[in-house]
Amino acid sequence: MTATTALTAQNTRGVYDVHHVPAAFLRKQIDACLDDIGADVVKTGMLASAETIETVATALREHRVQKLVVDPVMVATTGAQLLPPAALHALRTKILPQTTILTPNVPEARLILGDAGYGHLAIESVGDLETIAHTIQGLGPEWVLVKGGHCPFRTDGAAALSEREKQLVVDVLVSRDQTIRFESPYLESRNTHGTGCSLASAIASGVARGDDIPKAVRAACRYVEAGIKTAPGLGQGNGPLNHFHSTYTLPFAPGRFIEYLLERSDVAGVWDRFVNHPFVLAMGNGTLPRESFKGYLVQDYLYLIHFARANSLASYKAKNMGDIVAGAHIVAHIARETNLHVDYCKGFGISKEQMEVAEEKEACTAYTRYVLDIGQSEDWIGLQVALAPCLLGYGVVAKQLHADPRSVKEGNHYWSWIENYVAEDYVTAVKTGSELLEKHAVLQSPARIEELVKVFIHATKMEIAFWEMYPSA
Repeated sequence: MTATTALTAQNTRGVYDVHHVPAAFLRKQIDACLDDIGADVVKTGMLASAETIETVATALREHRVQKLVVDPVMVATTGAQLLPPAALHALRTKILPQTTILTPNVPEARLILGDAGYGHLAIESVGDLETIAHTIQGLGPEWVLVKGGHCPFRTDGAAALSEREKQLVVDVLVSRDQTIRFESPYLESRNTHGTGCSLASAIASGVARGDDIPKAVRAACRYVEAGIKTAPGLGQGNGPLNHFHSTYTLPFAPGRFIEYLLERSDVAGVWDRFVNHPFVLAMGNGTLPRESFKGYLVQDYLYLIHFARANSLASYKAKNMGDIVAGAHIVAHIARETNLHVDYCKGFGISKEQMEVAEEKEACTAYTRYVLDIGQSEDWIGLQVALAPCLLGYGVVAKQLHADPRSVKEGNHYWSWIENYVAEDYVTAVKTGSELLEKHAVLQSPARIEELVKVFIHATKMEIAFWEMYPSA
């Protein structure tokens, strides 16, 4: 349901005129919507005048609206001024105190702070963006999302000073006691008309669905990101994004299958048990028993032989040269990884010959044969999903251990092993495998996605069983 506050004469090149809807008629629209069907969430956009803002603020208060998403539309993508300076004070004092989440871009954030008496706040790093967000949050909203599209950053978190340095966009979400960053690659595009409105509307939809604010914001950011990537390129100026990129009913935006997978409630708990297993943490702090690590290395060597077989099978099942070659690259990486196992075991007095004749543990046999069975009985993507927990998980584990302050580097016999999985060779293998998954995931039906999720969960449980072959302490 919609209550129209103003009509614009605009196209991709600019806004040519604005017609304000009379305040009395606007109030009738709002009452007609909320007195009958009602709304779980209200989202505001262009409010255009102080009188309009007063009308909206009073209606929201009298109707006791519980959830309010405010896109403080002040300046259009084309640069046109959409909110007169006289209305800014009314927005800050009447609307912001009722707001669940406010979604300003950087120019809008500075205007709001200027009206509140703050001077110009320079942005030299992501930390400055967080400061701006927290300062605005102190003006009344429960949450503030400062959108970083107007100030791209370098990958090190410093503000980009040239077009070449624009690598990262960071949106900062804050509440009184939380700070969350949402990062995405910088996209060079003229098709950004209406991104703020689209983002706020997507957030409102998520909140209405029952998502908490961080989850709703993440999904909305991914929705808009994909909308920009797949924009149709309409008009001669700033064209609209593609709002229909996911109307094929897949539950994730293109390019975000893995993110969606790991955030699912039926996956997240199992994944957490895998990547934060006591065996993993004991490697990170150096307390893992030496005999456990030696046994694990031998079994992992045996596992990798079958892992290479499975990836070779994936190349066989692939239908184009690019996917065949990608599988071959992963097999080549596995070969190098097995050599690392051999070298490590030499340090423990275990020869390659001894490794090759060692008996497989039940967990190793069960896991490898499950993966190979999926490869034989299902399609290419089914096999790729069965392989994914191992490929993705080791990279996640190594990255987490590197960042964990509890990890011990000096004197830790296992630290050089951990570093193998943040090395460029392994990172490249993960990137290759991830890109293959993302490319093919968008071609699946919703029903097939659910089947693939079950394969991923089962394979992840097999990974957990692999950790549990030997004592962690």
